[in-house]
Amino acid sequence: MDDLRLTLQTLTPDDRRDLAQFMQWQRRRATGRQDVRLLELLLHPKEYDSEVLINKLYPDGPNPVAYYALRKRLFKQLTDFLLLRQRQHDATAATPVRGHLTLAQYLFDAGVPRLAWTMLRKAEKLALDAEQYEPLNAVYNVQIQHAHSPHAEPLDAIIERRHRNKKAADEEERAGIADALLRQRLRQARLHGRGAVPVDELVRNVLKEYDLQEAFARSPSLLTRLLSIARHAMLVRGDYVNFAPFIERCYRLMERRHGFAPAHRGYQLRLLYMLAHALYRARRFPESVAYLEQGLAVLAAAPGRQFAEVGPRFAFLLAANYAFLNRNRDSIKLLEEALKAKPALLPDDQLTARLQLTFHYFAEGNFAKASQTLISLDRTDHWLEQHMGLEWLLNHNIGELLIQLELGNPDMALTRLRAIARRLHEQFPAAEATADAPAVPPGGPYHAVVRYLELVHEIIDDPAVATTPAFAQRVATMPAFLSQEKEDLQIISFFAWLRARVLGRPYYEVLLQVAH
Repeated sequence: MDDLRLTLQTLTPDDRRDLAQFMQWQRRRATGRQDVRLLELLLHPKEYDSEVLINKLYPDGPNPVAYYALRKRLFKQLTDFLLLRQRQHDATAATPVRGHLTLAQYLFDAGVPRLAWTMLRKAEKLALDAEQYEPLNAVYNVQIQHAHSPHAEPLDAIIERRHRNKKAADEEERAGIADALLRQRLRQARLHGRGAVPVDELVRNVLKEYDLQEAFARSPSLLTRLLSIARHAMLVRGDYVNFAPFIERCYRLMERRHGFAPAHRGYQLRLLYMLAHALYRARRFPESVAYLEQGLAVLAAAPGRQFAEVGPRFAFLLAANYAFLNRNRDSIKLLEEALKAKPALLPDDQLTARLQLTFHYFAEGNFAKASQTLISLDRTDHWLEQHMGLEWLLNHNIGELLIQLELGNPDMALTRLRAIARRLHEQFPAAEATADAPAVPPGGPYHAVVRYLELVHEIIDDPAVATTPAFAQRVATMPAFLSQEKEDLQIISFFAWLRARVLGRPYYEVLLQVAH
């Protein structure tokens, strides 16, 4: 794989055109430009290897040395273009702060200290308002460097403000480190399932290690960091019902006391998504939609493609909410449009959109299209588990099992069921109680899934069993197991299929009843 070509392929058509114009602008000679020619070849739908590229660029005789020098020049031009574009599209306060700081430094060198200090004061105010601690520290360092100027403020006051800023910056950095560390330590729980680590103890230890136990919502950036830490723990525990009111109180308090400046849009979007996701998991669907719509309004007000990577996450969650509000066709339309959008979704987002679309097709009774969409993922179980996590894989495989059963392929459904059960039994074997630990049922934290598969197996063996009173009674006991999972909506979706078989009613109708 050609890394330079891969990078260029990520550009949108508009960006590719702008890059070519940028390259033309950098040099006077507009004809015979080998760097532009190389750009065109690397952006060609057909991928050429180095030998072919050299022959196309130098038909009079291969010149590998000139070719690799040309690649270096193109890479530098691409880097310069992306830096310029980033500054143009960056609406955060960091850009104007650095701009004022650069101008101030120029004015000091040019011998205009009065105006330079005016620029420094503007830069300081911008950075303070937006909590841009790193560029603010640079501003204070320049102020200290030029504190001898008659236009300067008292040096002691500058040093005091710098120390105060360093303390705030250090707290934010510690929150960032704690967030990253917790992500890493919880990765095993995500890959191997809930219950793999003592989450509450882990969170307490990380917060204590980085002196964050008493930290609270003093700023949008710090609030986002701390809620991100809490959310990681919630996702592993599945404790959505208790987390939703907590994050909602924090968000409303921040909104009421401080509000969100344009420079805080990124933090606001992250908070809105976490809040909407928690409300969705708590089955407060209309409220979740309201916060998602608020986030989409913030996105629409943002300049250019500043937060383009956030848009798909809001669309996926909005589609999921619609499904539980009897708007499943709106869900399908939303996801189909997201998959057709330009620029294309990132690879992981494409997988998530297709898997989610599979469930919506299933709810509509369009099993053939659901099957086709699932096949289009084109990934092995091992790859999905390593990259997306065990729970993502379980949702995929159980969905495939039910689709094949609805398509009238019981043998294929049984093969998939046995593979799922074998994986859970191998990864979470049963264990008898000891003096130090209680007994572990088959499947461990996924014992409810094991029980569920046993019931589906009976339906595969004898479809008529679903209508018997004894089977209905066993299905009725499933909510007791679901409550141990905090009634995860994915599990409820699968339970609704069983319930629909027992009642002889349409799946989607039963799903809406169970979810509410």
